[in-house]
Amino acid sequence: MAFKILIFSALFVCLLSVVSGQRTPTISHITQEQIRDIGGQVDLDCSVHYANEYPVIWVKYDRLKTTESIPLSTNAGLIIRDSRFSLRFDDATATYTLSIKDIQENDAGWYQCQVLISITNRITAEVELQVRRPPIISDNSTRSIVASEGESAQMECYAGGFPPPKITWRRENNAILPTGGSIYRGNVIKIPSVHKEDRGTYYCVAENGVGKGARRNINLEIEFAPVVTVPRPRLGQALQYDMDLECHVEAYPPPAIIWLKDEIQLSNNQHYRISHFATADEFTDTTIRVITIEKRQYGVFTCKAQNKLGSDEGKVELFETIIPVCPPACGRASYGDAASIAPSPATLAALLGVYIVHVVRRVFNSRH
Repeated sequence: MAFKILIFSALFVCLLSVVSGQRTPTISHITQEQIRDIGGQVDLDCSVHYANEYPVIWVKYDRLKTTESIPLSTNAGLIIRDSRFSLRFDDATATYTLSIKDIQENDAGWYQCQVLISITNRITAEVELQVRRPPIISDNSTRSIVASEGESAQMECYAGGFPPPKITWRRENNAILPTGGSIYRGNVIKIPSVHKEDRGTYYCVAENGVGKGARRNINLEIEFAPVVTVPRPRLGQALQYDMDLECHVEAYPPPAIIWLKDEIQLSNNQHYRISHFATADEFTDTTIRVITIEKRQYGVFTCKAQNKLGSDEGKVELFETIIPVCPPACGRASYGDAASIAPSPATLAALLGVYIVHVVRRVFNSRH
């Protein structure tokens, strides 16, 4: 409504000027482009000549025409009711100064000074106010990605802010990127053929000199077939004692793991106890404890891992010894510890007795 009143006022003034033969108004000066931080202040000047009888207004102007222009002032008075805005008029220089304090992000845009000659004729000049804004990573950026080994993978990162942020990529612990080097610059990072070593956390960092910048953690997960390794392929233990057989499995997605002996799948019972320990999404340690070993339990055990991309297996041979292996026979430290543990005197005496009995049997059998 206020804008329509301004138009009719301009038309009326225009008719008066025709009668009086007044000179055509001109805008002699407009403030150049302004760049400010959020919370700052800016003064926009518009100097006019021969415009005493014409309305002079400031308008928030949309160059893309997606929204209507917003009238802010007319001559020396404000139209908008916002305490952050004020208007001053210097009669000596015929300058209208629009001031904005506590600048907000939505104050950015084009401001137009207009002298209304008629409904269809106006003199204009524009100034752009740009507001420095810290980077904000856009929602259309990659959050996580899963790819099978050998496939291509692409991660994207975009950010808003002013000045336009620059994007850099890093890996966790500054590991080498698949593209080479520890830093990659650009919105898109492409890996032509991924390998399981490429999996992990990637950092997309957006910086423009305003604030601390922004970062997004992007998890790259690689699906790959199981890889089974056996830390000790041959293990010995005496009859009637326990022994732990162990396999390490690396795979993603997590595989199904089974233990076999003589092509028969084993399960938890009074003879065997199977355990799986997931140390990470792609790492699993699997152990089978052979309980109170009997003669028939000596031989080759197979641990087999399988997921949708393939399978792998490892073999552990359990053979008979005369002296019990400690641990786990001693019931002390867990199997695999680097440090050796001395058995107690009672244990030594028991082991010596077993050894003497075994020697006597061999001597007796050799004589008969």
